[in-house]
Amino acid sequence: MTIFDVDIDALSGGSADMDRYRGQVVLVVNVASKCGLTPQYAGLEQLHGTYADRGLVVLGVPCNQFGGQEPGSAAEIEDFCQVNYGVTFPITEKVEVNGPGRHRLYQELVGDGPDIGWNFEKFLVAPDGEVAARFGPRTEPQDGEVVAVIEKLLPR
Repeated sequence: MTIFDVDIDALSGGSADMDRYRGQVVLVVNVASKCGLTPQYAGLEQLHGTYADRGLVVLGVPCNQFGGQEPGSAAEIEDFCQVNYGVTFPITEKVEVNGPGRHRLYQELVGDGPDIGWNFEKFLVAPDGEVAARFGPRTEPQDGEVVAVIEKLLPR
């Protein structure tokens, strides 16, 4: 099983259809609207704009487990992302990323690794569904190390 086999809903409702991303590079990020790291949405949107044509999918996954920093409804989250950052990449329903209610997506991403530390932790998933890299919350989306792994995973 990989993330491509997981059922998760889109923020706007209905299935996010993870299977459609099979064969692509996916950057999964647990996001929050009221966090000091929230400006990373701009960098995520920039990565999406730069690499989507080559097969990168940026996937935002809202989570309210860290300081209650994603308290809004789906409509409020969507509005916030559009108005403040012009987000065009897909965003899923709000889920739990740690603890007994951890969503299956994060069960697959984390595996036996440590729990998610905070908002904006990043997982780069290879086209075969394997986690290729994990980056901490303070690692900016355009950090050279993140970009290097993206470039390595994407077709030339």
